[in-house]
Amino acid sequence: MYVILVYDMGEKRVGKMLKLCRRYLNWIQNSVFEGEITEVKLKELLFSAKNMMEPEEDSILIFKSRQEKWLEKEVLGKEKNKLDNFL
Repeated sequence: MYVILVYDMGEKRVGKMLKLCRRYLNWIQNSVFEGEITEVKLKELLFSAKNMMEPEEDSILIFKSRQEKWLEKEVLGKEKNKLDNFL
């Protein structure tokens, strides 16, 4: 599946969340990640994220799609981290 993950974390936890998300997804912009991920890997990511977050202060939003081709992406202004499909 293809996901877009957005988080809002307290200052003390934001660095840890950044490192966690970079292990699973592609960094797009401040606190925004996207990419293909399996259901199992997404559950792993969310389990680790829940353990580090403060539910009364922090939030995570996840947008899911079957594949990236079902989403239309438009960027206005500078794209912070342009992804290439080349290996």
